Amino acid sequence: MALVVGFSSCASKNGNEGSPVPNPIGKNPGYGNTSVSGPVPQNPDMRLSSEFSGISSVSISSGSRSQKLLALTFDDGPNPAHTPRLLDMLRRRNVKATFYVIGERAANHPDIIRRIVAEGHEVGNHTWTHPNLKKLSDDAVRRELDKTRDAIVSACGVQPRTMRPPYGAMFKKQREWVYREYGYPTVLWDVDPLDWKKPGSSVVAQRLISGARNGSILLVHDLHGSSVDAMPQTIDTLLRQGYQFVTVSQLIAQKSVVAR
Repeated sequence: MALVVGFSSCASKNGNEGSPVPNPIGKNPGYGNTSVSGPVPQNPDMRLSSEFSGISSVSISSGSRSQKLLALTFDDGPNPAHTPRLLDMLRRRNVKATFYVIGERAANHPDIIRRIVAEGHEVGNHTWTHPNLKKLSDDAVRRELDKTRDAIVSACGVQPRTMRPPYGAMFKKQREWVYREYGYPTVLWDVDPLDWKKPGSSVVAQRLISGARNGSILLVHDLHGSSVDAMPQTIDTLLRQGYQFVTVSQLIAQKSVVAR
């Protein structure tokens, strides 16, 4: 199995951005009018394995291109104004997502972390203060990951299984030792709507829909109201196109199954 490595951008906790590299849009041939009408579509119950031990790469940016599976990921929360209503949207559609949380925010809002896990979503490690890890010593990186892991475990009793570096910035040697020490694959993405620029919910939805293809990992930020506002249109349209939503761990595990 060869897992694809890809770097792009991830908004800082203040909404600023460093060297964004947008995903080219227009890959999804089913993209057209993103307006959604009629009953809310439902994601099927995805009873898929999330076990991915023994993967052959420490970084991924997409899953198998042979299956119509998508992983919806949310960075930089939890946000008390927006994450709960996002969870309402996901629950209504039976969609499970992955939340890459900032440790400081997880510690401040443990009730939201508990709800995320209770409703079947996955929580990943996105560091304590959202620094550029390339600028930190190994010990400083460990402190960022340790404090965030401890905040997540304290809130919900569940260990994070993957991590995402702020801005997607992490040296190869850092990714390697983090995987050895923590067991965290570095999870990046292949669809970036640049929602940190706040282009409006309609634009965010259009970029996500047009960029999605089999195995895509979609990057969104649940600290922005307009990004959360884009989710009904995004999710409903992609479900109607036949895509199914899974957690990041499920996506990695399915890629392992396909590659065997």
